[in-house]
Amino acid sequence: MGGILDGLKNFRCILGVYVSSQVTGLYTLHWILDNFLSSIILVIVVLFQSDIRRALIHVGRNPFFADLSYKEETEVIAELVQASVNMASKKIGALIVIERETGIKDFLEVGVEIDAKVSSDLITSIFLPYSPIHDGALVVQQGRLKRAACFLPLTQNPDISKTLGTRHRAAIGLTELVDAVSIVVSEETGKVSVVVGGRITRDLDSTALKRVLTRLLEPQTAKAKKR
Repeated sequence: MGGILDGLKNFRCILGVYVSSQVTGLYTLHWILDNFLSSIILVIVVLFQSDIRRALIHVGRNPFFADLSYKEETEVIAELVQASVNMASKKIGALIVIERETGIKDFLEVGVEIDAKVSSDLITSIFLPYSPIHDGALVVQQGRLKRAACFLPLTQNPDISKTLGTRHRAAIGLTELVDAVSIVVSEETGKVSVVVGGRITRDLDSTALKRVLTRLLEPQTAKAKKR
């Protein structure tokens, strides 16, 4: 949003020069600015398209734990942790995306509708190598498994380690754009990572993973303690 505010300040300066050029008789400058201002909307969209896009995707926020009780909330986190640790022990690659406040449907490609209760066994079965929907990401929305086999935008950050594979790059790419949380299980190393805000925390055991997810997803009691 800072880019938009800076752009508005610059626009006010240009508008001031435009008015002054008309008063002082600088007709050439006035003509140039007149043509420029006539297409200012297009110019603003082009210059600040990234900021505008980020602002628009925050419209219509969806809390992760919509209508779940605290018991159900903690069960969801427990099932996600158990599934991740189980798959890591068997070196089953997985990518789980958890939607928080910002909707992510505009960033999902392909995908198979599921709409099921979050279950460790179901999550593991989805990512088994012979499963027809093991490729891509599994999406959790409002405390339920909603879609599988979704493809996500890959990060374009040149500083990302070359050792990270497609799952990690997809997790980073999505979380650079929205406030989702991604869990990645590496099939090469059997390590579990969490990605949020484009930053990756690697090699998490079950205790650390539960603590991180609880902090990031904030069940109702955790929110109440903050107030």
